[in-house]
Amino acid sequence: MVISTSTVLYEKRNGVAYITLNRPDSLNALNRELRGGLNEALIDLRDDAEIILGVLTGAGGKAFSAGMDLKERASLDAEGERPTVNARGSGSFVDKGVYKPLIAAIDGFCVAGGLELSLECDIRIATEQSEFGLPEPRWSILAGYGLHNLNRMIPLGESLYMQLTGRRITSERAYQIGLIQEVVKDRSALFDTVDRVAGEIKMCAPLAVQAIKQIVYQGRNLPVEYSQKLASPISQRITSTEDSIEGPKAFSEKRSPQWKMR
Repeated sequence: MVISTSTVLYEKRNGVAYITLNRPDSLNALNRELRGGLNEALIDLRDDAEIILGVLTGAGGKAFSAGMDLKERASLDAEGERPTVNARGSGSFVDKGVYKPLIAAIDGFCVAGGLELSLECDIRIATEQSEFGLPEPRWSILAGYGLHNLNRMIPLGESLYMQLTGRRITSERAYQIGLIQEVVKDRSALFDTVDRVAGEIKMCAPLAVQAIKQIVYQGRNLPVEYSQKLASPISQRITSTEDSIEGPKAFSEKRSPQWKMR
């Protein structure tokens, strides 16, 4: 698939879709054009039966993304086009039906809307030089998805500390509070680690992995008993697949499973 804009690079290899935010001269700031390209890539990732997972990263080695393109925002404000607030927000990746795992490969600044994008991924891996923050209140802006989601990812006190001060934290601190899952030395090590984690995900049954993600995200704000009820038909669907027969059979035969994704 060809994305309609050069601000997003999209490549598919060995069952993995690689999405690269490609505005390095603007620290991969999120303008309308880039957001549109990102949406195109996510829909293709969702609908391509050969793709098992996705990797989201930023070009240039200085930033994953610095968030909203404030120059574009200021220009639109000057033209009288004020932003509107949707009660449901802009719609998360899960809202778009993206239940395939997503890894955020972070190198450099991951702030504001950039951090919010990384929070929509399931696993976050970052280089030592990376920094994280939600500085929106310093510009009289409220974070969108991050405002509601960050405190579900890390302890409330840590979330409030970041959001009320607008200050950035290091990748080491982000790892300590559970915001990211691994810290690596540099960009080369970053993609080596991403490939390793992607390989571990691909060892699992793709339909089971997608079901786990769907159950976790749809049920995470529900009491356990309600979450279990929500999961029941999804679990039943997975139990009825050919892969659910292949898994135990492969184990008993001491071989690797051959997933058919059906």
